[in-house]
Amino acid sequence: MIFHFDFAKWATMIRLAWTEPDPRARRACLRTMLVNVPLVAAFHAVCFFLDGVLFPGLWRTPVRKPVFVVGHARSGTTLIHRILGEDEGQFSAFRLYELHFPSLLQKKLIRGAAAFDAAWLAGRLARYVQQWEERRYAQVRKYHPMGLTMAEEDDIVHYWSCASGFWISRAPWMHELDFYGVDRWPERKRRRLLRFYRACVRRQLYLAGEGKVHLSKNPIFSGRVEALIEAFPDARFVVAVRNPHETIPSLLSLVAGGWRRLPFDPERVRASLQVLAEQSFDTYRHPFRVLADHPETARAIIDYRSLVADPAVTIARTYDALGLEVSEAFGEKLQALVKRERQHRSAHSYSLEQFGLEPDAIRSRLGDLFEQYAWDEEAPVR
Repeated sequence: MIFHFDFAKWATMIRLAWTEPDPRARRACLRTMLVNVPLVAAFHAVCFFLDGVLFPGLWRTPVRKPVFVVGHARSGTTLIHRILGEDEGQFSAFRLYELHFPSLLQKKLIRGAAAFDAAWLAGRLARYVQQWEERRYAQVRKYHPMGLTMAEEDDIVHYWSCASGFWISRAPWMHELDFYGVDRWPERKRRRLLRFYRACVRRQLYLAGEGKVHLSKNPIFSGRVEALIEAFPDARFVVAVRNPHETIPSLLSLVAGGWRRLPFDPERVRASLQVLAEQSFDTYRHPFRVLADHPETARAIIDYRSLVADPAVTIARTYDALGLEVSEAFGEKLQALVKRERQHRSAHSYSLEQFGLEPDAIRSRLGDLFEQYAWDEEAPVR
């Protein structure tokens, strides 16, 4: 399998970086696109090719009935992912460092280095990495638990391919780049992306051992449910839902905050936020539309309020809908897991008004969902 690289998006991002009016933003983005990306992508491409040579058993590793957690960002997808991911006897999920190093060879070398450090260096290398990790993710952890050895969103595996939605967190270029609407991409382009993603999942399952089910959580995958069913015909889905008065402004605030690190063009910031707001409405509707066309596909809908109010019952119902069994060991861990996850309190603050959003406008766009989930009974975020 050849490492996937989206040359068209790379070229577009170079053009957008070149036309940034502020010199500091322009230099930083050009350095990333012209130096960092080619070097890292080339390294990954070599390692990815070597996987097939060094690990012939990789091609015999099956990918069976993966579970994809989708839904609007900030709707509880992370909590669901963390809880299900603790069912280690059943699931395998990408850790953050494994997403940034998608090759099987890279993962094995990193694990080997960690084992050598523990056995011969008294963990000095691990302590250095932990210190770097604390500095790197200190701000992010205020609103999202994150670390190199924690499970993260699969979409990051496409980052150095210039095909990941995480590039939008780096620069406000959404008005010219679409990482979300994969189901509407040309067939050849869509299948090429998903072929590479399936190859990455296969590598992870090879590493995890026989019999594991791949577990994925990605809000941006809400726009590629059809493509995922094409690539994984036996896929199962968990759709998280939460009041859009809470999720939409939270996402806009989160993304806009990331853009403040550089003095980007204000017009591009405004245009990108408008695109992101419009995309949010599709994120709520698209998974339901696609799954309605595929009644044979197993799915579970999780209301965020039910998850936090009665997590044990909610997860048990989810397992039942997906054809899974809650093991005795996982059942014992469930209550403690949820209590631990709910201790995290986001320092992230936001409001509808700061993005020019009106509660009534959101209500009118998603009226049937408001009625179905009784969101009108909740006070909107102002």
